[in-house]
Amino acid sequence: ARTHPAPPRPAPAATPGTALRREELHGSVSDPVLETMNFLNEITSRFPGAVSFAPGRPYEGFFETEEIFGHIRRYLDHLAGRGDDPDTIRTAVYQYGPTAGHIRELIADSLRKDEGIDVPPESIVVTVGAQEAMLLTLRALFADPADVLLVASPCYVGITGAARLLDIPVTAVEERDDGVAAADLDAAVRAERARGRRPRAFYLVPDHSNPSGTTMSGRARTEVLELAARHDLIVLEDSPYRLVSPGPQRPTLKSLDRDRRVVHLGSYAKSVFPGARIGYAVADQHVRDASGATSLLADELARIKSMVTVNTPALSQAAVAGALLAADGRLAELNTLPAEHYGEALRVTLEQLGRHFPPARRHDLGVTWNEPGGGFFLTVRVPFTADNAALRRSAEEHGVLWTPMSYFYPRSGGERAMRLSFSYLAHDRIEEGIARLAGFIEAEAARPGHGRRPPEGGR
Repeated sequence: ARTHPAPPRPAPAATPGTALRREELHGSVSDPVLETMNFLNEITSRFPGAVSFAPGRPYEGFFETEEIFGHIRRYLDHLAGRGDDPDTIRTAVYQYGPTAGHIRELIADSLRKDEGIDVPPESIVVTVGAQEAMLLTLRALFADPADVLLVASPCYVGITGAARLLDIPVTAVEERDDGVAAADLDAAVRAERARGRRPRAFYLVPDHSNPSGTTMSGRARTEVLELAARHDLIVLEDSPYRLVSPGPQRPTLKSLDRDRRVVHLGSYAKSVFPGARIGYAVADQHVRDASGATSLLADELARIKSMVTVNTPALSQAAVAGALLAADGRLAELNTLPAEHYGEALRVTLEQLGRHFPPARRHDLGVTWNEPGGGFFLTVRVPFTADNAALRRSAEEHGVLWTPMSYFYPRSGGERAMRLSFSYLAHDRIEEGIARLAGFIEAEAARPGHGRRPPEGGR
């Protein structure tokens, strides 16, 4: 007999007992930052042919798939070379492993050689990317509802997002053209104390920051550390772009830290590869309990981590460890060619902006941009609102993507600015993309109601 497939069963109708009310969920699920990032992802997927200056990703031309296996093999050989037997090695790569990480000694050696950060391995916690390091550090440090996190503004959304998840209030310290000024930080600390709150920590990216691209002067670094000691403030230093930027770099805040004021948040996403998802926190601060016994802040972070991700994947640690071993801990040398590439990508971007917006035209339109010394990003300021609606028109009509700078301001700001990331693109795509961007800016400035207005700031 001939059979016919049964008709599909209709989905069960929602009943009052199966629906959750959004207002009863944690406020972070409706946070504007999450919405804006979802919008950016949606635009990127809808226009795959667009030239995208949006993602802050490393250039994939330096990645070799087979190299991953070589890195893991090198690390296994390293374990055997130090005397580990086959059973111990098998356990190291197959089992959960220590919460604080397998490769802390190698990280400590690399930090000493590359960054002048001399800390014992016990002060390091290996994390699932720098993002987990931020979350763990905030959870450990912020215990009182009156504690407030100060952040350089504009600011990487990962730290403000983590603070939102933990219900930690955030106060912005506006960045200047050369980074955060100690005087501005001092004023923010005093203002928060006048409000009855305690500034607990200050987060910043001192080198080639995300999103603006600015770098702090040497003097500002010293002044911030002195101010932190004076106000009993912890400094959260996040600086992932140093080793992939050309030329000599200024000292890290952690290398200048004599009072253990700095928690250094590290990442191998840019200097090795992002897919490994390996980061770390250097937390050598002493913690004293009521009995007088002391531990390291790193120990406390590891306790929290045991209830978050349990441990960091052993295979990812092995891959990064192999890269560290291949470079004898000197990732700056391993990244010589990438740093040159990113420096050249920055030069091409600036050159093309200058070509399409010569001084007279730049002045007439009210378009300006900064000129970072490295990193992955720069800021373009325009005489119109660079919001989601403008980004959609840019994608649909001109085939070019960028990120609204307003995404990166904890309160408000950046409405007439865009972040350009040049790291992910080959040089010919940068040239094409800036030509498209110039067409968009010209068209947008000519739209009714978009008369020339002076751009924000002095960049």
